[in-house]
Amino acid sequence: MLHFDTDYMRGCHPEVLERLAQTNMEQTPGYGKDEYTARAKELVLEACGLDKVTGDVVFLVGGTQTNTTVIDLVAGRYDGVISADTGHINVHESGAVEASGHKVIALPSHGGKMDAGELDSWFSAFYADDSHEHMVRPGVVYITFPTEVGTVYTKNELTAIHEVCDKWNTPLFIDGARLAYGLAASADVSLKVIASIADVFYIGGTKCGTLFGEAVVTRHPEWFGHIVSHIKAHGALMAKGRLLGIQFATLFENDLYLRIGRNGVDTAMALKQGMLERGFELFMDSATNQQFFVLPNELLDRLLPEVSFELWGPRCASHTPVRFVTDWATTQTDIENFFKLLD
Repeated sequence: MLHFDTDYMRGCHPEVLERLAQTNMEQTPGYGKDEYTARAKELVLEACGLDKVTGDVVFLVGGTQTNTTVIDLVAGRYDGVISADTGHINVHESGAVEASGHKVIALPSHGGKMDAGELDSWFSAFYADDSHEHMVRPGVVYITFPTEVGTVYTKNELTAIHEVCDKWNTPLFIDGARLAYGLAASADVSLKVIASIADVFYIGGTKCGTLFGEAVVTRHPEWFGHIVSHIKAHGALMAKGRLLGIQFATLFENDLYLRIGRNGVDTAMALKQGMLERGFELFMDSATNQQFFVLPNELLDRLLPEVSFELWGPRCASHTPVRFVTDWATTQTDIENFFKLLD
C-alpha cells in the first residue's frame, strides 16, 4: 500500500529516533529545564537570526494545541483573531480557538492567501464604526506558511501584511506546521525572514520529521515572561520536556530540517510533473509537498485499494478533487511505483 494521505503518518526521521534512543536511559530535570532543551533553544534562535536577548523559544506538542495556546497568550480575553477563510484555525481545528474564547474573523482567501490591502480595509472599516467597542476586537492576525492549499507567500506579500499589522498595532502570528516544506518551496523566504516579519510563529516538527512537537519562536521575549504558567494552565506543559528538546536539537544540527523540507518538495514536484505529463488537471497549483489534482471517479475507485490519499471535499458526480501529500521519507521509488499503478 502506498500512502499519500498526509505528512504525519510515519514515526520520525531516523536521526531523531537514534538520538532519542541514545538518551533514553538518562535522567534529566522535567518541564524543559534540561540541557537538551537549552541546546535546542540556542540552535533554533541561531537559525532564526535571534539570540537570548532578541528572542525566545518554547516547545509544545502539537499544532492545534500550539495555535490555541499562542493565540490565547497574545490576544486579550475579549479579542478575536483574523484569518483567511481557508485558514487552519477556521476550517480544520473543530473550533478550538473559539472554544478558548477568541472568535475567528474570516477574510476572503486568494489561493489560500490573505490579501494585505483587504486586511487594511477591514481594519479601517472596523475602527470607523462608532460601535466598534461593542464588537469583537481584532487581537491578532493569523496566517499559515505554507497555506492550507500548499501555496506560499512571497517575501513582499509577508512584508505587506506585517506593515498592515504594525499600522494597526496588531501582532502577526504565523502557523508553521509545514514550515520546512514552505521554506523549501520558496524563492525568497527563509527562516530568518519569517523571524523578522512575524511577531510570533512556530516551526512545525510533527509534520516535518519529529514524533511530535512544535517550536514557538517570538522576537518579543517579554511575552514569554510567564510562559510556563500559561502553558500549564492550558494543560500543555510536557513533564518529559527533554523529548521535545532532543528532537529539535537534532532537527537543527547538520541542516536536517532543511533537508527534510527539500525531500518533501522534490518528491512532490516529481509527482506533479508526472501527473501533468499524463494529462491530469491540477485543482490547485502548489509548490509544496501538498499536491491537488482532479481525477475521474473510475480512476479513484481503481487506485484506492492500493493507494491512499484524501478526497478534497465531497465526492463529485464524475471527477473529484484529491490531495496527495509527500514528506521527509517519501522516495522517488514511491512516486515511480505510484505511476506504475496509474499506467
